Amino acid sequence: MSIATIIGLVSGYYGGIVDNILMRITEIFLVIPFLLILLVFLKVITALAPSGGGGLSMVTLMIGLFSWASNARIIRGEVLRVKEQEYIEASRTLGASRTRIIFRHVLPNVLHIIIVLTTLMIATSILVEAGVSFLGFGDPNAITWGQQLQKASEAVKEAWWEGVFPGLFITLLVLGFSLLGNGLRDALDPRLRE
Repeated sequence: MSIATIIGLVSGYYGGIVDNILMRITEIFLVIPFLLILLVFLKVITALAPSGGGGLSMVTLMIGLFSWASNARIIRGEVLRVKEQEYIEASRTLGASRTRIIFRHVLPNVLHIIIVLTTLMIATSILVEAGVSFLGFGDPNAITWGQQLQKASEAVKEAWWEGVFPGLFITLLVLGFSLLGNGLRDALDPRLRE
């Protein structure tokens, strides 16, 4: 979300060639098949360091590096809306620097979008990590819910209930973060306060 926030703020506020370059980079990341790259990268890391090198931190890093692009576009769109407000023009007229306008006026008015996107990104990241672990590409030394689901699927005929609790906890955690994001959006969005 840090990458998405910085790129969205800079691209939306400065516009012009800066916006064009940053949005082309963002579009490159949008068309990369994220899950396929993640699985290939983890397979290569496992082949180079069979003792579980990288592991869960590598999965987390890869999710962070490849999942920012759609959020950057959403933040950019909100910045484009906010920068046309009268108080931004008043700040420019009073001689405020671009950096001050971005961090003092624009960022606080798009913060509600950033917070909501962060909670939804956490939910998505949990599902991606569980999926990667379920497919057997996660850290073999870490115990994750996806790994527990994978082991339960191997023994589904003998003990069908083994997968119930990991699946239920993944569902509840993702649902909790999604509901948290919706609640924060309702509480923080200035357009909904009326």
